[in-house]
Amino acid sequence: MIGIGGRVRGVSVLVAVLAAVAVARADSAAQLQGISRADREFLARHWRRPIRPQGPPPASFSPLERSLAPESCGTCHPAQLADWKTALHSKAMGHGVAGQLVEMRRTDPDTARSCLTCHAPLAEQSEEIEGPRGTASNAAFDVGLQQQGLVCAACHVRQHQRFGPPRQEGFPAPPVPRSSLPHNGVTRSTAYLRSEFCSTCHQFEPTELRLNGKLLQDTYAEWKASPAARQGLQCQDCHMPDRRHLWRGIHDPDMVKSGVEISLATDRPRHRPGEDVHATLTIRSVKVGHYFPTYVTPRVVVRGELLDRSGAPVAGTAREAAIGRDVPLDLSQEIADTRIPPGGRFAFDYRHRLSRPGLSLRVTVTVFPDHFYTRFFESLLAGGAGLGTAQIQKALDATRRSPFVIFTRDIPLT
Repeated sequence: MIGIGGRVRGVSVLVAVLAAVAVARADSAAQLQGISRADREFLARHWRRPIRPQGPPPASFSPLERSLAPESCGTCHPAQLADWKTALHSKAMGHGVAGQLVEMRRTDPDTARSCLTCHAPLAEQSEEIEGPRGTASNAAFDVGLQQQGLVCAACHVRQHQRFGPPRQEGFPAPPVPRSSLPHNGVTRSTAYLRSEFCSTCHQFEPTELRLNGKLLQDTYAEWKASPAARQGLQCQDCHMPDRRHLWRGIHDPDMVKSGVEISLATDRPRHRPGEDVHATLTIRSVKVGHYFPTYVTPRVVVRGELLDRSGAPVAGTAREAAIGRDVPLDLSQEIADTRIPPGGRFAFDYRHRLSRPGLSLRVTVTVFPDHFYTRFFESLLAGGAGLGTAQIQKALDATRRSPFVIFTRDIPLT
């Protein structure tokens, strides 16, 4: 979900798009080609939307086993809980989303419910639920669970039955009946190791919004056409190494640095005043299994400028280039797409005449993970965010703190 808020000009288009996208089915034929029939059938059941209510728990279950709260899962899985708390999945209902939903629940409840499909997908996280006679109040609604976003149970619990990946090598099954294990053990599926498991929330359907012929979010398809997919690497291999529940991505400097190689070269070692300097910075996508960046929200900015002897920037010498998919807030068009495909490269050329001795060239690469959100929240607040104003302001503040530098180098020139 990029954002909601009918008070921003053109955002009604955004609302309609994201409401439709939120109900994307995991059993899309385009997404499930090339996987086993068992995994395909499992995913079709597991990600049937909306997710059914858990219903009454087995009578033998303790209060801990009945609970859907992440903290309850963490009683026996503390490492996974600790990882999840640091991940964006745990913030899927953060200030930005929650602040928008405050007004939307009042003005457009259907769209508000649709946002939960990915941000808080359990039936128990929704205030209302679809019944035989339409939408009705949900007696099982847990506001605390909703506020925790994409919780453990969203991926691992259906009708109080636990599901997970196959056991890792070296961890044999306990030699006791499943009925004697906590929550009656776990049903294991290799689907948890497939990129298709993630695609239900990270791939738009073929019929959803396209700009310049390209889906707004096409991450799974980008991976499927990538060298990583041909090598058998799945989303989990990079984003859940050793089954860590971290899902590191564009917000993590180390993760971003590990996916690209950056080099900088000048046309010659030394220059004289009056001569032109020509430098080229090249970014190669070597370990990113999709476009870099994959979605419309981040932007990567390459900047070159001359510095004087004191290290101060020389006015008029700065040049910048952006890597990303540039779209307006109303998602009406694609202004530019300079993203790097898997295995591809981006070249930034800097040229400038040297006016004096003692100059050096500084080139930096800065990642703005929330570039679109920053603009969106600014616009939303300017137009009036209503009851969600305080939360939207917190979300805006967070986006302004998120940029980081992944490369900087100073080269003496004269």
